[in-house]
Amino acid sequence: MDNPEQQAVPARPKASARRKARSLALQALYSWHMAGQALSDIEAQFRTDNDFSKVDSAYFHELLTGVPRNLDELDNQLGAVLDRDIKELDPVELTVLRIGVYELLKRIDVPYRVVINEAIEMAKSFGATDGHKYVNGILDKLAPRLRKAEVSAARNR
Repeated sequence: MDNPEQQAVPARPKASARRKARSLALQALYSWHMAGQALSDIEAQFRTDNDFSKVDSAYFHELLTGVPRNLDELDNQLGAVLDRDIKELDPVELTVLRIGVYELLKRIDVPYRVVINEAIEMAKSFGATDGHKYVNGILDKLAPRLRKAEVSAARNR
């Protein structure tokens, strides 16, 4: 570096690597939800069966372990805005919502709009026909509760 004012900035994972991590985490968490298999076994299987060269591997691991570890808190947040019992939700939409709530609560480095958009895209890819609309509605209700300052600042722009 010729310019002493230039600092080496740690490389941020590409958005596509995060998107792939979310997608794989969704599938792994869905498997965990449906089969109740040990997370370590699911993670090992996913790492064996999938090419992780373009995946944010650390983010995948965080979502895969963080969602179950914080399940009660995530489900309590969801329960406050759901229009039905959590047990009545489609398992794919429930898993997408849990990932979204986890990111809203624990990953404040990810803008709330990115969290919502990524959840919508996962619901479109893996969920029922209009499941993405439901996911959008629920996360839109939760974002102002969980990211009050960020949402207020965005609305005041």
